[in-house]
Amino acid sequence: MSPKHAEPARELLQYPVPDLSVKELLAAIPAHCHKRSALKSSAYMFWNMFVILALYHVATYADALVNPQTLSLPHPALFPFARFSVWALYGFWAGLFATGLWVVAHEAGHQACSLVTQLRRSLPPLQAFSESKTINNTVGWILHSALGVPYHSWRITHAKHHASTGHMTQDQVFVPPTRSEMGLKPLDPKREDPLGASVSEEVKKELWEALGDSPIGATYGFMSYLILGWPLYLALNAAGQRRYPAGTNHFAPGSIMFAPHHRSQIILSDVGIFLWLAALTASVYTYGLATVLRVYGVPYLWVNHWLVLITFLQHTDPLLPHYRAPEFTFPRGALATLDRNLLGDLGPVMGWIGAHATLGISETHILHHVCSKIPHYNAWEASAALRKVLVPTGIRLDGAPGGWAEMYRVYKECKFVEDEGDIVFYKNAYGLAKMRPVFTDTTASDSGIEVDK
Repeated sequence: MSPKHAEPARELLQYPVPDLSVKELLAAIPAHCHKRSALKSSAYMFWNMFVILALYHVATYADALVNPQTLSLPHPALFPFARFSVWALYGFWAGLFATGLWVVAHEAGHQACSLVTQLRRSLPPLQAFSESKTINNTVGWILHSALGVPYHSWRITHAKHHASTGHMTQDQVFVPPTRSEMGLKPLDPKREDPLGASVSEEVKKELWEALGDSPIGATYGFMSYLILGWPLYLALNAAGQRRYPAGTNHFAPGSIMFAPHHRSQIILSDVGIFLWLAALTASVYTYGLATVLRVYGVPYLWVNHWLVLITFLQHTDPLLPHYRAPEFTFPRGALATLDRNLLGDLGPVMGWIGAHATLGISETHILHHVCSKIPHYNAWEASAALRKVLVPTGIRLDGAPGGWAEMYRVYKECKFVEDEGDIVFYKNAYGLAKMRPVFTDTTASDSGIEVDK
């Protein structure tokens, strides 16, 4: 898209800034939804493991059938392609269900009594995977280490993310770049509306030349993000909080992200990563590099891909606000996310499979931010109850289904936010936004006086 086809100025959609309290949000959720069962959580974990193992056996069996003695193909070169296709399908589906294992480990990481749980005095302190901190940390450490994730290191920063979701200087990941951080010229109120309702053609051209993507460039950009985003976030703080100094990462016990008392937990997380690398090295030595890549490496890359796609789309959209300190509250941050049906863009069957394999983490994410202690198997009921309170507020709850098409759209539309303003929305490569904040006047009163109509 060239500047001459720039999007015209438009009336911005209104985002009603919520003024709900934690108590109001939690009161909407049935108390039994908070109950956790280690047995039930384990059943979901073992089911995903069973599916992955079954996929491996099916792929192995199918691979053995791909030979001239059992299968007739028109050209010999098609046999390697057929075997590649078998293992490519295995890698996709195994990676999707392994993402569900990551979600189980993620729930185990929600094991400290948070602000939300503390405020609900009628409930006991609840754990995540189970009500036992020891079980939670054991399951979380094993599963996350097996997926190349430093368990405690990520658990600590993820808790900060939940406490400050959508906060420009406190959130930990998917923090929008500002105009100045993108190296753009300062906003000129004479030529562009600060809210992004209108921009002069001259400024549109300037911004497009600095930020614009061709379709190929945008596709390459978001695909690189999906493949490399997760390891780069852990190792280099890519897409993380920009106030952290260079070199910030999840592996250094002295990193600014951690407190001194976290040191032993960070070391234990690093031990898990060392054992993971050692197991991979031993597997390559025993079974060969090709086998390890085929059986573990490809699903591992798909897990990283799904993690970035799911979490990016939960927290990034031109419809979502980001807050600076004067306007941030925990409820506002918790509601600054979207529920999306993973793979729903491929039809209802794939949408059901996506939600089933990943335990509904994308479909019930608003609820998860309101109360992260609710297990995924209760999140559906809790989310439906919470929505009865949220729908009347007018805030957007549902985003488009999660997939590559939506990732492409959001990547193209979300370029930067302004340096000024306590509530900001993404602008695109022309400097245009979709939303503006509006406040509900809760102080107005007619003092009991009837007004004739």
